[in-house]
Amino acid sequence: MGITAKELAGKLNLSAAAVSMALNGKPGVSTETRRKVLDAAERYGYDFSRLSDKKKTPSGEIYFVMYKKHGAVVADTPFFSQVSDGIALECKKQGQKLKISYIYKEEDSLQKQIEDIQYSDCCGIILLGTEMEAADLRPFLDLPIPLVLLDAYFDTLPCNCVLINNMQGAYLAARHLIRSCRKQPGYLQSAYQISNFAERSSGFYKAVRSCGMSASKSITHLLTPSVDGAFADMNELIKNGDELASCYFADNDLIAVGAAKALMQNGYRIPEDISIVGFDNMPVSTVIDPALTTIHVPKQYMGEAAARRLISLMEDPGQPPIKIEIDTTLIYRDSVGKDIS
Repeated sequence: MGITAKELAGKLNLSAAAVSMALNGKPGVSTETRRKVLDAAERYGYDFSRLSDKKKTPSGEIYFVMYKKHGAVVADTPFFSQVSDGIALECKKQGQKLKISYIYKEEDSLQKQIEDIQYSDCCGIILLGTEMEAADLRPFLDLPIPLVLLDAYFDTLPCNCVLINNMQGAYLAARHLIRSCRKQPGYLQSAYQISNFAERSSGFYKAVRSCGMSASKSITHLLTPSVDGAFADMNELIKNGDELASCYFADNDLIAVGAAKALMQNGYRIPEDISIVGFDNMPVSTVIDPALTTIHVPKQYMGEAAARRLISLMEDPGQPPIKIEIDTTLIYRDSVGKDIS
């Protein structure tokens, strides 16, 4: 006859409640404790058919937590609304309730905001890590709640992640510029650095070097990652007489569109004089004339993938962390010219 949950609690020197939560996949115990209980249960022959429904996910709400550190990148844009739509769609499909919550990095209240989630009815967290650094993530990993990090990845922290293949997308964009324009591409780089932009930078310079060019010769401008901010910054650079490249890759579409507007206002033709490629394939990329060549990110699919992974973890908490990286595609439009020399 197999061991009972009460006997299992005695052997592990844990409370019966902690063992019950671990066996039933409910929040309230750490990942380490849950794994310890499940391993021991299998070792001592616990009869899992005693559970009412071992595969049933914990009751409560899934929290989509949008972490805002400075708000320069995470804003009310179609990018994040489409990601949110994907999460909501998958939760509805799997019968899960969803709550969207915002957390702001304020030293005096951050810990309280995290504790409010821990002691709520939250049964799983999808954490938007776009503006995060590794140190910002650590307090969330200490929570005894299944968690999936969305739109970020950190080598130093074991965590389930769903993110864009930023390096691949930037590589495709830069290679397209070089092949089309046959010139050294410039870089419209975000003045606010996040992990996504760092990876895009790596992809851009990898393409430059793979085409036999020196990375140090690419003209770089630091611009605010918004349409209005990039327009103002680029306009000032032009007025100051800064050297311009004949083609550019931009860290995102907002930078690309803002810079393009400034260039055209100052008499430059796109793509005849200067070509530009963006990243994200946001609606603004088709509003501007000429329409922006860009990198498409399957935003809704990202949200769906994050929700599926989280629900899988809620059903089976003992799984090892995995990194899901979603590839991008190049969208050809009219902002890149052809070399006619």
